[in-house]
Amino acid sequence: MAFLLRLNFNLEDFNRYPIQGIVLVVVSVNLLLSLIFRTYTGIIRYTSIEDIGRISCLGLISAAIYYYVGITSLHYSSINMFPLSVIAINFFINTFCLLSYRLFVKWAFHYYGRYGNINKTKAVIYSAGHSGLMVRRAINEDVAGNIRIVGFLDDKLTRSGKRLEGLLIYNTSRAALEKLVKQDKIALVILAEESMEPDVLNSLVDNCIALNIKVQKVLPVSKWISTGWNPSKLQDIKIEDLLDRSVININNEQVNSETKGKAILVTGAAGSIGSELVKQLVKAGPSVVVLCDKAESPLHELELEMGDVAPDIAVVPFIANICDRIRMQQLFEVYEPAIVYHVAAYKHVPMMEKNPSIAVLNNVLGTKILAELSVEFGVEKFVMVSTDKAVNPTNVMGASKRIAEIFTQSYSNHVNKQYKKSGPVYGVPPTRFITTRFGNVLGSNGSVIPRFKQQLEKGGPITVTHPDITRYFMTIPEACQLVLEAGAMGQGGEIFVFDMGEPVKIVELAKKMIRMSGREPGKDIQVVYTGLRPGEKLYEELLNNAENTISTYHEKIMIARVREYDFVEVKDKIEHLIASAHKHYLTPTVALMKQLVPEFISKNSAYEQLDKDKIKL
Repeated sequence: MAFLLRLNFNLEDFNRYPIQGIVLVVVSVNLLLSLIFRTYTGIIRYTSIEDIGRISCLGLISAAIYYYVGITSLHYSSINMFPLSVIAINFFINTFCLLSYRLFVKWAFHYYGRYGNINKTKAVIYSAGHSGLMVRRAINEDVAGNIRIVGFLDDKLTRSGKRLEGLLIYNTSRAALEKLVKQDKIALVILAEESMEPDVLNSLVDNCIALNIKVQKVLPVSKWISTGWNPSKLQDIKIEDLLDRSVININNEQVNSETKGKAILVTGAAGSIGSELVKQLVKAGPSVVVLCDKAESPLHELELEMGDVAPDIAVVPFIANICDRIRMQQLFEVYEPAIVYHVAAYKHVPMMEKNPSIAVLNNVLGTKILAELSVEFGVEKFVMVSTDKAVNPTNVMGASKRIAEIFTQSYSNHVNKQYKKSGPVYGVPPTRFITTRFGNVLGSNGSVIPRFKQQLEKGGPITVTHPDITRYFMTIPEACQLVLEAGAMGQGGEIFVFDMGEPVKIVELAKKMIRMSGREPGKDIQVVYTGLRPGEKLYEELLNNAENTISTYHEKIMIARVREYDFVEVKDKIEHLIASAHKHYLTPTVALMKQLVPEFISKNSAYEQLDKDKIKL
């Protein structure tokens, strides 16, 4: 074809060339170069830049060979077998045919995947960046899938209105979404970003809910890139995603240096906070992590999980009740922990309101035993997890945690004073006691969100205690990072509090969950107010009225300044309280708690009479 074009289809001139020799050279050269560059191995429908590069190289090298053969042929005859013009025409014809064929096949598969099934769900992808592009290509290559991508969403003004691989990029405004629904009939928004600012995500989800658009997120690319795409890689947006906040930056080097190569004890290790704490601790390379809990099955599951996650770290399950001094003493004697993370506690407000003696024994006595053993066995740091309900407590659970705080702080001061008096005679430097306070944890056992989900699955109603009740929320990883940071940052005696952001109104949380399930509150699912439960507050606090805070190097972590207590006086009162709890006296036990924590004023509780009697006195 190149010769005929060059000779203007003049067959007489064409017959002057040694056609058989030319065909032999061309076939040999092309066959050899095809074997070298393996141009035949690419799957045509997935033609890539690499395939185009190989074809181009083949054309250029073959042209160079033809030129050399043509120059050489002039030494043996008067005719150049491969004139330069013929070589150039041949290069363009070959390259054009090979590439256009591949691109046509690729386009045909793409067209079929995009338009072949009119019943496909029309969707847009949030993120016009690399992650969005990867998700779009993966979905398009899934011929059996039922999603058709018609555009991109992006909140960056520099991208809005432009095109990416032929698809228009829209902004995330309500008007843009309405236009997409009206013109393209979209029914799904796919979130390709692994992390989004909470306010952007909430705004987008609210607009989508109002327009009856489903919102789903893609699993991180690293979890599916090797196994390929399938519809299971899309997950529905959960309410936890909307309540999640900006990631805290933690000084991991300091945390790692504090725990690396040391024996660590985690009490309440099988719980939601404890188990996540263990998962983060093993990354620092401790010598051994002792998992202390009295829940057999969850502890066993955690041990198995740690065997998969960190097979090189010694993980020891230790079934024990923290109130059993002999059993806990055995733990300290055998494993000699350097750092104790005390997470174990009873935390359900209504349950502890009915069982105050148990709240005291577990939350106060258990903490007392662990604190005393920590000092006895030379533990470096004792980090206790407390709660915002310990501030101006209105319930037995919060009061029990506040008493635990009071004991550890006063005990810390007492031990420090003894060490300063005795010096080296007293032994190693005393244990440093550190406390952390934070609010409700998303996804933890007993959290309000799993309760709402169960009620939604049953078709409602969703029960909320009061229309004005609000709570602070944080994620489990966030809470555990705070505990680890406090352990590394604390020098002893501090109570660390966290900037919890804005409180969330529980009724609004319930209504949003209903809308996210595709139903309307009040119409499809009723919201019923049941009244405040015993000991329940309308609003939670992180600091006592008489307290203030000092800042730390982390903008979201502060130290609460609290009044100090005399250890001798506190010890006597707590021992008296524990003795009452051991006899399982209810009202006398709560009365003793109120003596220890004067700001403990019961709400919606049978123990309100104690406050009235105190006022009369």
